[in-house]
Parts: sequence; C-alpha cells; structure tokens
Amino acid sequence: MNAELDEQKIPADKGPEGVRAVERALDVLAAFSPEQPDLLVADLVKRVGLSRPTLYRLLGTLEKKGFVSSSREPQRFRLGPAVAQLAHVWSSTLDLSTLSRPVMAQAWTLTAETVALFVPRGDMRLCIAEMQSPQTISFRRGIGYSEKLVRGASGRAILAFTPLQEGQLEAYAAGTQTDLGWLREQLEVTRARGYAMGHNELIQGAYAVAVPFFDRSGAVAGSLGVFGPDVRLTEARVHEFGVALKDMGKTLTRHLGGPSGP
Repeated sequence: MNAELDEQKIPADKGPEGVRAVERALDVLAAFSPEQPDLLVADLVKRVGLSRPTLYRLLGTLEKKGFVSSSREPQRFRLGPAVAQLAHVWSSTLDLSTLSRPVMAQAWTLTAETVALFVPRGDMRLCIAEMQSPQTISFRRGIGYSEKLVRGASGRAILAFTPLQEGQLEAYAAGTQTDLGWLREQLEVTRARGYAMGHNELIQGAYAVAVPFFDRSGAVAGSLGVFGPDVRLTEARVHEFGVALKDMGKTLTRHLGGPSGP
C-alpha cells in the first residue's frame, strides 16, 4: 500500500526523465579517459551524442557538484575533485582477495593447477589467496607464504614492472645466490612477453607461470600465478597458460581501475 502511494507521488512525466538525466550525466563522466583527460564541448558532443544545450546544462550541474571542472580559452572540461573522492572511497574498501576470486577460479578451471595471488611487500612478495589444484599430485604454498621478489615467476612478474633505483636490484638479490645477469635477462623477457616463467626454482620438479596486474595509478599491484608438477606440464603448455593468464591479469587490473596492461 505504501509503495503504491509513493509511486503516486512521482509525476509520470518526471520520473523517467530524471533517470534519463542521470544516465546522460554518467555518460558524460565516462567520456573522459587517461589518454584524453581534457575535452572540449565539441569532443563531448561526439562522444555522448547530446545537443549542446543539453550538454551545457549537464556540465553546469556536474561542475556545481564538483564532478567536473573547466578552464577557458577554449573551454575545456576535466573530471573534478568529487570523482577523486569517490575513487578514494571505492579503493579504500577493496578487498583484493575477494575481488580476485572469480579470476582465480577462471585460472583454476582452465589449468587444473594451483593458483595463487601475490602482492609486493618491499623486496618480498606475500601470498594473500590460493586455490589448490584438485589433482592428486600438486604443489601449494599457502596463504601467508612470503618469498623474495627475485626468486620465482610470481616474484619476477612483479619485479619486472617495478621501477628500481640504481643498485636496488643488487640489494634485492643480496643473499639469494641469484645470478644477476640471468635475472636481468629474465626481467627483460618478462616485460617483452607479459608473463614470467620458472622451472625447478623454488620447488624441484615444478613449473610456474605468473602475470602482473596493476592498480589505478598504473603501479604493479601484484601477480597472479599458476604452478604444477613437470610430470604433468610441458614447457609449451606453460606458455599457453601464460598467454591466457595475461587476459586474466588485465581483468584484475580493470577491477582495480587501472590501465589495460603493462
């Protein structure tokens, strides 16, 4: 009964129009991108398909509320501080292990091997989520497992896209008996193909492959890795996993509001 009364209070000609105005405003905000953060009204007209009078009304309201700002001569618009505030609220409530679960499940279904999610912690990486292989012979690390970034595919997938100062790589590798020449070569290969591989590194008889994912600032946020026994996996198969994981890494990046790839 109350619901019917509430509906009667909304004029039939204003309810749908109000929703349409919100849709148009959201289309305007979605027209901006990292590649084109500043747009002329002519650019927005082409992107959202609105008339100039309608577009100016929307822009005026959005600017009043802080969602866009403008500069003149010629007048350009860009996203305003209210968008940054919303982004901060959104990013502060993200639970990465929960957010990544559908992507990890996709990798687990595809590979039938153990899937793990790692995040960087200084010169280390930390496992924050893991799905163990359903097969009898398998490997696992466990949530909370930590290892040097210079060791293993999951670490190099992060390290390859981490800006380092002079001498920092040597400091990261100190005490690990890692060949620096080999490490630099592997990091270069990882950057070129988009995924890191390892064999017989941390576990004898294990293959590993991992891809990076990025946050909304474009910084590497972690790596998504798959590992299993070489009695079941071939090098060619692991390369196939790497190619598939690249798309999954891009999906994680999009979930975090980041760019589409390295």
